[in-house]
Amino acid sequence: MSPDGIKLLKTPVLDKSKWMQLPRDVIIGHDVLAQLPKVCEDLQVSGSALVFSGKGTMDVAGSQVLSLVREVMDAELFIVDTITPEIISEAEEAGSGVDVFIGVGGGKVIDTAKIVSYNCCRPFISIPTAASHDGIASSRASVPVKGGSVSLEANPPIALIADTGIIAAAPHRLLAAGCADVISNYTAILDWELSHRLRGEPVSEYAIALARMTAEIISKNADLIKPHSEESAWTVVKALLSSGVAMSIAGSSRPASGGEHKFSHALDQIAPGKGLHGEQCGIGSIITMYLHGGDWRGIRTSLKKIGAPTTPKEMGIDDYSAAQALVLAHTIRPERFTILDMGVTEEVARELIAMLYEE
Repeated sequence: MSPDGIKLLKTPVLDKSKWMQLPRDVIIGHDVLAQLPKVCEDLQVSGSALVFSGKGTMDVAGSQVLSLVREVMDAELFIVDTITPEIISEAEEAGSGVDVFIGVGGGKVIDTAKIVSYNCCRPFISIPTAASHDGIASSRASVPVKGGSVSLEANPPIALIADTGIIAAAPHRLLAAGCADVISNYTAILDWELSHRLRGEPVSEYAIALARMTAEIISKNADLIKPHSEESAWTVVKALLSSGVAMSIAGSSRPASGGEHKFSHALDQIAPGKGLHGEQCGIGSIITMYLHGGDWRGIRTSLKKIGAPTTPKEMGIDDYSAAQALVLAHTIRPERFTILDMGVTEEVARELIAMLYEE
């Protein structure tokens, strides 16, 4: 008996099923932390929680959040000073059996909470105290390891609560870095489309459209991004949220991470602790936009207006190290094809870095 006959009885169906996880409750505004108990009620989250925060962010928001959570459920505190595989394992042990994880702080805190959430199969709520990168609402997390950092799969938040008063009070450098991270979507998209044309990599038109629109919002409003302005914080947080949603739609970080991110990760190896992630991506985006033949001066102008660095020198990184990062970039996540994977010699890398200083 052959199975062919049976197969003939099957009706061909369109199989493009995809599982997307998106934040369900989003609250962005002034003094919104007090809404946390209502958010937990709306999400039907109860039982027990583990609240992640940093020593520096406890006074800013961590203590208030811990007090609010304890109004509706049992809650313990886990302080995150740094993010390492050992800290993640320790946090998973501390969170064993809890019903929800809540991250209150910057990138290290939020990334730790979302990784532990993913590994423990429990939801997590994101409460950023700064808007320095699009990880506040994405399903990816970065963990420093020996020789650089790795990007890990994680859970996106089921809720995002962003207090614009707290975020506006943070150093402007953090907000500017968040803007630069969003603007780098322009070149991440071009790299994705290039990979589609040359390697046949599938693309998501919806994710591309959303990521591009997010970058345009920040670029067009670059003149309005001012230090310690709540309206600026509101605009940037919305953009970071949209960028995170674009990644969830794509099912990967592709719409927000291309060659400029490889350049940033290479700098993390060569010149660790100098530039912020978003700052490095912004400069990388100027370079890769030039290689794509696009409006690289437009990106540079937007970054300058916002107050983000446009040269390695402004981040405290020497030009030689930046050129070496360009050459090294193709070794970062080699499975992700970008314009930097087409071959950048040391001589070309030096010329590209020199171009950043041209008027």
